[in-house]
Amino acid sequence: MGNVFYFDWEVSLIQWLQANMGPVGEAMAKGISFIGSDTVMVLMVMVILFCYKKEAGKRCAYIIALGGLWFPMIKNIVLRIRPYMAHEGIKVLQKVDADADAMDIVSQGYSFPSGHCVTSVAIYGGLAREVKKRWMWTVTIILVLLIGISRIAVGVHYPTDVLAGWAVGLAAIGFGILLEKVKKDWVRSLILAAVTVPGIFWCTTNDYFTFLGLMIAMVFTFPFEKRKVNFQDTRNPVAMILRLAGAMAIYVVLNTVLKLPFSKKFLENGTLVSHLVRSARYAIILFAVIGIYPMCFPLFEKVKIGKKG
Repeated sequence: MGNVFYFDWEVSLIQWLQANMGPVGEAMAKGISFIGSDTVMVLMVMVILFCYKKEAGKRCAYIIALGGLWFPMIKNIVLRIRPYMAHEGIKVLQKVDADADAMDIVSQGYSFPSGHCVTSVAIYGGLAREVKKRWMWTVTIILVLLIGISRIAVGVHYPTDVLAGWAVGLAAIGFGILLEKVKKDWVRSLILAAVTVPGIFWCTTNDYFTFLGLMIAMVFTFPFEKRKVNFQDTRNPVAMILRLAGAMAIYVVLNTVLKLPFSKKFLENGTLVSHLVRSARYAIILFAVIGIYPMCFPLFEKVKIGKKG
């Protein structure tokens, strides 16, 4: 099933948090943990791409995809099972996959390092680097710390998982900065493939194949969008709202529709074929949202809300 290793103080800390945080603390931990979820990460990338600066959004997307691929690559080598799986005194207060069995490793993933901590450092740190404001760095540090504590409190990570997650997130930012110096798309794609695709040979959990699909999509979608669409940044509040609403609607609809040809049993069986279908699904979704959908953006600029007369 996996490996069990920990420091005694880690187990004691998790048990202490769960025994003393109460119903309000538990609700707060779940809410803060959600801020670091894949859903919020996707939304954040869309906000940066469509409502702030497109090029900044692309840089942040590459960083989060790097971190998102690295952490399952490490997880599937270390194979550390989650605290609640190894200790009866620790409860799982928030499953990674709410619809799957809590003990299903394929769906719930391994523990080391914390994926939430990797992606929260990657996206919020990447955004702080783009904004270049002290207040943004302060917000980022607070959010990252709270997300890390919340993952410990809900019983899905040891403290050392959190520390390792922060380190991998910082490494993703550093590598992303180096990638920015590579001007040719095909060279950048080769580098990305070299440091991420090998995981296909040993990763057996959903998280790797989700981010693999996103990375594949970015490699093809960003150059396509630049050549064929080349949407412009906007400061029109109405256009921003429409851009985001449409993107999230397409994401939800396609994520549902693309599952229909397959049975739930097949999608959850953990085979390489089902994993590759998962990657293809996310690649198609991202291509539709970033490569095709922005063709509608000029129409949104024409929408005006104001007084008649």
